[in-house]
Amino acid sequence: MSDDYRSIARERMKGFCRVCPVCDGRACAGEVPGMGGLTTGASFRNNVTALADVTLNMTVLHDVKTPDTSTTVLGVKLSVPVLAAPIGGVSFNMTKDVSEDDYIDAVLGGCAAAGTLGCTGDGVPPFIIDGATKALKAHKGIPFIKPWEGKELYEKLDTVMECKPAAVGMDVDAAGLVTLRKMGRPVTPMSTAELTQVIDYAHKKGYSFIVKGIMTPQDAEKSIMAGADAIVVSNHGGRILDHCPGTATVLPRIAATVRGRITVMVDGGIRTGVDVLKMLALGADAVLIGRPVTVAAIGGLTDGVNAYITSVTQQLSQAMLLTGCGSVRDISPEILYHA
Repeated sequence: MSDDYRSIARERMKGFCRVCPVCDGRACAGEVPGMGGLTTGASFRNNVTALADVTLNMTVLHDVKTPDTSTTVLGVKLSVPVLAAPIGGVSFNMTKDVSEDDYIDAVLGGCAAAGTLGCTGDGVPPFIIDGATKALKAHKGIPFIKPWEGKELYEKLDTVMECKPAAVGMDVDAAGLVTLRKMGRPVTPMSTAELTQVIDYAHKKGYSFIVKGIMTPQDAEKSIMAGADAIVVSNHGGRILDHCPGTATVLPRIAATVRGRITVMVDGGIRTGVDVLKMLALGADAVLIGRPVTVAAIGGLTDGVNAYITSVTQQLSQAMLLTGCGSVRDISPEILYHA
């Protein structure tokens, strides 16, 4: 992402995000709603520091010349194993200068231009799901719905499935989200039986289902029991429970538990192509990136997102070259340094 886009984003996001040189959650701790982490911001910071603590074995004595960053996720061919995370609520989390419609269209459009997929979010105000559906009709993407109670959940699922998305998902980690509570619409955790009903409903409509918000091997197993096709290891960007471990810390055990039975994705603190490589080596099949994509979308709309994803792809290719990985399939824990 160019410095021009970042400068524009910094101006447009005043009062919501400082667009820090290093997005690590220190300057915005406790700013929820907003772009920060809950209370002390420890969970947000842990995402970043846990990933930073992972180091790589450099090697230049191999036959790899041009790494292939492409992969397939849930049957969809992607140029890079990177998706834009589902984030909604522009007007109360990000900026007053870009509309919900323009924001989410930029995310999905920019990802499509870069050869990958963007995800859409959900929330209390109708304009969030309305913006999502408009964007999903224009671009292929993956909508995520909150775990609402009663018929609202299924009504929203029907609404997004009419747009023929690549898959559908639910951010079960929205349980306890401060923003929803302040709007008088808190959501609660789901039982495995409740989740099974939702997934069965999506499967009958012909859609793969992603469960986002998994932080333990036990919850990963429950997701498999419920019929999920994929999970996202996530603590909701550090925005729902303070003092959670970083996702890079818990990912290896979760991936080892479910490997081969379900697609494993992860978000949290991922900023560069090197970070993407680390998460793949720790066991992920693909990653989701949130805040940096938001900055790119607000600063440069579709072009900003395309430029950011393209930059991450180039960084990933370079990192693969210097760790001897010819393809995404070649990335393994063997490239990680262990003292």
